[in-house]
Amino acid sequence: MNAQDDAALGRFWAQALGWETSSEGPGVTNLEPEGFAYPDPVALCVDVLRVPEPKTVRNRVRVDLATTSQAHRSDLVARLEDLGAIPAGPGRGEASGTALADPEGNEFRVLEPRSLYLDTGVMAAVVVDCADPRVMARFWGEATDWTVHEVTDDHALLRSSQRVGPYLEFVRSDEIKTVKNRTHLDLRPYPGDDQAAEADRLRALGATDVDLGQGDVPWTVLADPEGNEFCVLTPG
Repeated sequence: MNAQDDAALGRFWAQALGWETSSEGPGVTNLEPEGFAYPDPVALCVDVLRVPEPKTVRNRVRVDLATTSQAHRSDLVARLEDLGAIPAGPGRGEASGTALADPEGNEFRVLEPRSLYLDTGVMAAVVVDCADPRVMARFWGEATDWTVHEVTDDHALLRSSQRVGPYLEFVRSDEIKTVKNRTHLDLRPYPGDDQAAEADRLRALGATDVDLGQGDVPWTVLADPEGNEFCVLTPG
């Protein structure tokens, strides 16, 4: 997640999620659940990265938060607003849930209680706007070891093959991607895998190379078939 102030935005999301923070270096704030041992699909950790450019358009990638009751939802919304969240107008196809934005304007939703998300933890899903959910489900289902649970013309749903943790959702949108996403996914090959070979496998699935001015870095920057940037990290 990009931010102009990684420490401040990291604090907001740590308090929002009830997670711990650490830092692997200047300009990076890392978030994960207390006692989390990587890798574990029970959670998708968050790295907040400092960037100079401000947010200018509505994000195509967002986080949805789960609740267990209407009282929990009301309490969570109130707590988030106390932390600095502000109301955000409903977006594309978002008839349900409370639409908020974090202190840097990143949109997210607090969902009403849903049986689908009862066992996800506080992060219900990472949601990606797209032109074709079927194409995205096919690519990301093959790119990861996650299972495709549902695919329609308007919506696709993926989750860890171990059936734990949050979902990855693709929602149909007519809006065209115009700028670099401020929130993106990172993929990490398993220990013993070859990073270059994994990047080649993803290219064969339809990924393309992207130059964001990253220079000589240990990760590989690619984009999925709809241009959403993601990174292939070193195995670990």
